[in-house]
Amino acid sequence: MAAQDGNEVGMETEVNLKESDALCDDASAVDAAEIDQASVTDGENSSPQASALSNGEDSEEGQEMVELKIIWNKNKYDLKIPLDGTGAKLKEKIHTLTGLPPAMQKVMYKGLLPEDKTLREIKVTNGAKIMVVGSTINDVLAVNTPKEVIQQEVKAEENKKEPLCRQKQHRKVLDKGKPEDIMPSIKGAKERLPTVPLSGMYNKSGGKVRLTFKLEQDQLWIGTKERTEKIPMGSIKNVVTEPIEGHEDYHMMAFQLGPTEASQYWVYWVPAQYVDAIKDTVLGKWQYF
Repeated sequence: MAAQDGNEVGMETEVNLKESDALCDDASAVDAAEIDQASVTDGENSSPQASALSNGEDSEEGQEMVELKIIWNKNKYDLKIPLDGTGAKLKEKIHTLTGLPPAMQKVMYKGLLPEDKTLREIKVTNGAKIMVVGSTINDVLAVNTPKEVIQQEVKAEENKKEPLCRQKQHRKVLDKGKPEDIMPSIKGAKERLPTVPLSGMYNKSGGKVRLTFKLEQDQLWIGTKERTEKIPMGSIKNVVTEPIEGHEDYHMMAFQLGPTEASQYWVYWVPAQYVDAIKDTVLGKWQYF
């Protein structure tokens, strides 16, 4: 009887052990399934979209885009930007293209483009031309360069140029030689203007010309065989002079009658002693009178 009880106990123990093993196998299967599910979930969460969001970036994927022509400083740029982007966002894109800081931009599209509205709200269409006005930092610094420095640079550049008397347009007049009836010159001297007209000189066409300074009328009379031009001295923008090479006691002189050098009226064989007096009279300095 005792033996029988012992066998029953042993069999019961064996059954319990098998059930325990089965339970352990089931638990392991459940754990593995949960791990696999977690991996799948993690994989879904690690999509590019989620990554982009975690980095704080705005993705343009899937947004309606508009193509624009950016025009700045005579240059044209192609730009593609979301239609729901704001004017401020457009300025950032322009900065990337041109190097022009947003704060220094004036963006024009049917008027000044507002920064707080979207391109859709402003009714920007595909292929629209966006005008940009503004200067870079380097441009601003260049404008603010001291005037003395600019003048020195201009003078240095002029010194590099070929002398005027060697240039072809002037040589054809100078090669005619010194006029026989030209007024006498005194090199290194400074004299007041004579009371009579300065005569015997050539103009650019090689014709004879005389200069009469009508101080009481504030006019310069330029006389040729054909006619006399009466020019208000206040309208003369500049006077350019240069000694004639090989004849430094005479100068070639230009009166600029308009806004550009194309309006210069050239006179050749001006006696050197009158050059400073002419410049001062015409440009309104009057230090010789």
